[in-house]
Amino acid sequence: MSTLGNIIWIVFGGFLVFLQYLIGGLVLCLTIVGIPFGIQTFKLALLALWPFGKNIEYMDYAPGCLSTIMNILWLIFGGIWIALTHLVFGLLFAITIIGIPLARQHFKLMSLALTPFGRRVV
Repeated sequence: MSTLGNIIWIVFGGFLVFLQYLIGGLVLCLTIVGIPFGIQTFKLALLALWPFGKNIEYMDYAPGCLSTIMNILWLIFGGIWIALTHLVFGLLFAITIIGIPLARQHFKLMSLALTPFGRRVV
């Protein structure tokens, strides 16, 4: 069932979201300072390509205060806009009954877009 959901996701814009995350991650990796943020963007890109059947978990070990600082910087400089975009698309998909599974995936991406550091996709 998750394969069918992923195919429908790709047809209804998931591939475009993946490409946007991929291009954004490549641009961020051009600078040394942006590499940690680019890696987190690649994490979002992989989840945006094939979101059904995957969960987001906190890491087993304590990443420390650096993770908190990076999440704050991420949130200030772009994470809030990414999360708002997923919120809008999630609400648009939630209008119809057929779009509710796609809306749930946008909400899952939104939670990861807010705080990607210290979390992993399983």
